[in-house]
Amino acid sequence: MVLTKTQPHNHAKLHKRDRRKQILLELRLHPHVRITDLAERFSVSTETIRRDFATLSEDGLLHRAHGGATAPSQGQYPSFEERSTARIEEREKIGRAAAQLVRPGDTIMIDSGSTTLQLARFLAFANTPCTVVTNSLPVAMTLGRGDAADVILCPGDYLASEAAVVGTDAIEFLERHSVDRCLIGASGLSETGPSETVRGFAAIKRAMLRQSAKSHLLIDCQKFGTKGLARVGTMSDIASVVVDKAPTGELAMALIDARVEVLVAR
Repeated sequence: MVLTKTQPHNHAKLHKRDRRKQILLELRLHPHVRITDLAERFSVSTETIRRDFATLSEDGLLHRAHGGATAPSQGQYPSFEERSTARIEEREKIGRAAAQLVRPGDTIMIDSGSTTLQLARFLAFANTPCTVVTNSLPVAMTLGRGDAADVILCPGDYLASEAAVVGTDAIEFLERHSVDRCLIGASGLSETGPSETVRGFAAIKRAMLRQSAKSHLLIDCQKFGTKGLARVGTMSDIASVVVDKAPTGELAMALIDARVEVLVAR
């Protein structure tokens, strides 16, 4: 990235949240951003920019490269639409079982995903009265078809491929709410915990975990033992996993060691 002379430097230092928003904006405009350029632009040290990169990389929002960073690629990970039409029977079982965890009057957070969409369907079918905070348009629309759920949709940067919002605004919004439980999905579940491949989703899931008294992971057995781009959390962050098949081997032992309840959907 080359900064032109028409781009003014910020004389007043930005808060780190706003600075990171600007970094992500630059990545929309340029394929590569350099640490030295950004440090000069924001009047901060190169170490500060490196720390920004580390945080944004952990959230899956950029790829760190030599001397700078690039925007992440989704690679071969299937889109939301593709995932929604695969393994439907397994996802329905998990969604139905997860819906039974929600009690009338609960406040909950539901993230975007093909399996959590099934959860939303069964909550709507059951007409369970609850308050739902979500970053997913399909989840909000599905719950909105009934009259029992109060739905709160996060603001944020719209990710068209996932029909969901991500980014700093969404995370800040989540952090202003505290709920009884969250129900989230993940791209993978290994002995170290759940992980995510979709850009920006890991940060959303981490915020939901922090703001919930109890957390539930919805995941099908094909994702056992796999690791996505960004780590969501550790096993100890999860109260239970709702699955279509019981894990085995090292993954099963890690769940037992972390005292995570395994709920097998039937």
